[in-house]
Amino acid sequence: MGSGHRLGRSFGWLWAAYGTSALGTWLAFGAFPLIAVQVLHCGPAEVAALSSVGAAVGAVVAVPLGPWVEFRRKRPVLISTDLVRFAALLTVPAAFALGVLTFLQLLLVSAVVAAADITFRAASGAYVKTLLPAEDLLVANARFESTSWTTTIVGPPLGGVAIGLLGPVATVVADAVSYLLSALGIRATGGGEPPPEHREAVRMRAGDLLDGWRYILGDAALRPLFFNTALFNGLVMATSPLLAVLMLGRLGFAPWEYGLAFAAPSVGGLLGARLARPLVARFGEHRVLVTAGALRAVWPVGLAFVGPGAGGLLLVIGVESGLILCCGIFNPVQATCRLRRTATDRVTRTLSAWAVTTKAGTALLTAVWGALGGLLGPRSAIGLAGVLLLATPLLLPRRADVPLSEPDPAQSRV
Repeated sequence: MGSGHRLGRSFGWLWAAYGTSALGTWLAFGAFPLIAVQVLHCGPAEVAALSSVGAAVGAVVAVPLGPWVEFRRKRPVLISTDLVRFAALLTVPAAFALGVLTFLQLLLVSAVVAAADITFRAASGAYVKTLLPAEDLLVANARFESTSWTTTIVGPPLGGVAIGLLGPVATVVADAVSYLLSALGIRATGGGEPPPEHREAVRMRAGDLLDGWRYILGDAALRPLFFNTALFNGLVMATSPLLAVLMLGRLGFAPWEYGLAFAAPSVGGLLGARLARPLVARFGEHRVLVTAGALRAVWPVGLAFVGPGAGGLLLVIGVESGLILCCGIFNPVQATCRLRRTATDRVTRTLSAWAVTTKAGTALLTAVWGALGGLLGPRSAIGLAGVLLLATPLLLPRRADVPLSEPDPAQSRV
């Protein structure tokens, strides 16, 4: 990815806004569970509910927002969702200061933030497609991916220091402020967004909620990519709690070793994002998509063989590095393919449906694998997920020349 490739002032502000909010999110990584344990003295079931129930409720709430946002200008929606997240998160330190913070409030805030996250991501994809020509989408998505992995590397250590010095509530304040700064950055992009393709005055019907899924399932390339992404992400994330139990419990790793095992490999994601564009230029989008998508599936099964000591730590770092490198290549190429294949007046609904399914699927598989971990043991459950992941490349698109499901009326303008 050439550093001299300029995408314009508006994209520069959007990119800066994304980086700011991503850094805030990683600074506050793990803050809610810590608050639940240290401040509210919650048990394991309540702590697990913060990530599973909150995300699931947020996904349900986000379902009607996709069709609603589709026919509105995306820039105001992005600003509004940032401000909603800012206000919701700020209620936590306010309630803490007043001594009235409750677990129910944490659960509600996590659901509001999850719904706003899904809506923001869907609207931002549509906004990027109006900002940039089609040939620049891969460059933009690679920059977002690089930023994501950079903040993953930097954020948690800084957040850990802040939590140690000031407590977890302070990092929630930082996260809230990052969304306010993001809203200001998006506002600075300017008001040149074209109007939506259609301005429908009719009331939204129940059937409209499924438009995003209908569009995905009706497209010969998006359909397998959709199932591949949802299953892969769900299985990978479902094993994270089990791996934590295995490493921090039975194998006796220190918390700093566990953190290092997942922070150090993030460099691979940064490298992968930088390699995505030159690889596509040399080998073609479809070949890179399928190859990186297949290679990322071969790594997780290795986590079932982690042992104690330095050897086990190096094994986790090696497996995660290979996995994240492949994901760093795959993710921007997949995001670009998805945007190019989706008609401009369907982007928000499609991305919203995609995100809702991914979040809901991850929550479901995490619950299932939690039960399997109890029945089979963490190591066996991690191994089972790794074996199933080996089959996910079968869901990748097999042809590079699949025609679009319908013409994109805005393609000539983009």
